[in-house]
Amino acid sequence: MAEQEAPAPLKSLNSFDPTFISFLNKSSGTAEAWWLNFEGKPVSYGYIQPRASLRMNTYLTHPWIFRASDGAKLLANLGEVYFPTPVQFEHGIPQYQPVNVTAPVYLLQEYCIRLIRSMVRKEDIDKLEIPEGLRKDLSREPDLQRDIQILSAKRSINGSN
Repeated sequence: MAEQEAPAPLKSLNSFDPTFISFLNKSSGTAEAWWLNFEGKPVSYGYIQPRASLRMNTYLTHPWIFRASDGAKLLANLGEVYFPTPVQFEHGIPQYQPVNVTAPVYLLQEYCIRLIRSMVRKEDIDKLEIPEGLRKDLSREPDLQRDIQILSAKRSINGSN
């Protein structure tokens, strides 16, 4: 039985096939757009205010991820990672394709952690009378690089591009 080849790491592969994207922030808060460069390192392309858009000239193999201002994950066209699609032309003119950036349905625990972080100073978390597991989750700050490693591992397990 032939061994299945693992998918490429989560990073930009080449700049051969240009495409045009318009990221539309449909979440209720500010979204930050992150391009994953050729080493898999996140590069910020700035913030998108709610109901605003960011037009981007990009390439087919360039992955994008989005985060809320508190570091929580956002989705692009319902996925955690967005890979651009081929350019579309109308009357010979390339069209910016809309990509909706939205908030996922957070688990109750995730929502509570976000809410507590927004209301309680970091140094006061230990003073709260809450379960130790929740206290531990609160002390773990959002980490984009860790999230990218987890997403890469998921791709390897699922064998998806």
